[in-house]
Amino acid sequence: MTTFTPVLSTSSPAHGGCRVLRRRGASTLAVTVAATLLAACGSDSPSDPDVGSPVEVVAVDYAYVDLPAEVPAGTSFALRNDSDIEVHEFVAVLLPDDETRAVADLVQLPPAELGALFAGVQTVLVAPPGEAGFAVEGTGALDEAGRYAIVCVIPTGADVEEYLAAAAEAEGGPPEVAGGPPHIVQGMFAELTVTD
Repeated sequence: MTTFTPVLSTSSPAHGGCRVLRRRGASTLAVTVAATLLAACGSDSPSDPDVGSPVEVVAVDYAYVDLPAEVPAGTSFALRNDSDIEVHEFVAVLLPDDETRAVADLVQLPPAELGALFAGVQTVLVAPPGEAGFAVEGTGALDEAGRYAIVCVIPTGADVEEYLAAAAEAEGGPPEVAGGPPHIVQGMFAELTVTD
């Protein structure tokens, strides 16, 4: 697992002077937390997927479609991107057992607090526009029971080729690329529970 260290800085005026959270691994990826975020995206309907078959989650601009609210431990996920322009990711962050706030509340935390939660990254799937995704960290399986935040922190409008090249060179860390606020600010986050 990659450990992320939060680093605070002030963003450019183009981003409204928002505070920026940078996750530092082999390189950095900006995570801007806006004061007002959209409601959590994804399905709230329970699901009982077959652990042997991956659960396909569809990424759109800026939401997750077909993401169940609950799955058994060992469930694998596959990501398909139905966007025509944006690259998307499925970052599964295992939340601490004592964390009881909803993911919609967590994404509104100050950058340092939000960054501390990202130490629990279990898997990262990335999908270019109109394509199936691939794992860049982990295997796509969530083996540990608990509550997860599912987020996309790719900068809005990031150049797809630049992002994929940076991801290939990042050696397990999040790539740093130019772009606007991350997709999480656009409301691309959800909550998932993995049961024993």
